[in-house]
Amino acid sequence: MIGRLNHVAIAVPDLDAAADQYRTALGAKVGPAQDEPDHGVTVIFIELPNTKIELLYPLGEDSPIQGFLDKNPAGGIHHICYEVDDILAARDRLLDTGARVLGSGEPKIGAHGKPVLFLHPKDFNGCLVELEQV
Repeated sequence: MIGRLNHVAIAVPDLDAAADQYRTALGAKVGPAQDEPDHGVTVIFIELPNTKIELLYPLGEDSPIQGFLDKNPAGGIHHICYEVDDILAARDRLLDTGARVLGSGEPKIGAHGKPVLFLHPKDFNGCLVELEQV
């Protein structure tokens, strides 16, 4: 069901400093910052040959990233994202196995302009999983 790893998301306390570190220290191709109000985050994607890194920073007072950073002030890995061909079929299959889909269970449009869902970390060994339809 799952396809390739789309990205690893890292919550950061300083978006500009994190982007600069990837750009200067690691020589990575760093994209522009983009606000994602529906998800309460500002993101920057780091392009790698085989996947991406998504830097996450809180956008607005209700950002779920702020809660993560309150518990992890230095930042850290927030979630991993896998690609799926059909997000609704993937959701239904996961629900049939007892996995929990966060939110309403209906996909939202993610930072890549494609439908996404998040799966409860307690159902996946403590890891928040994002599914993105390709």
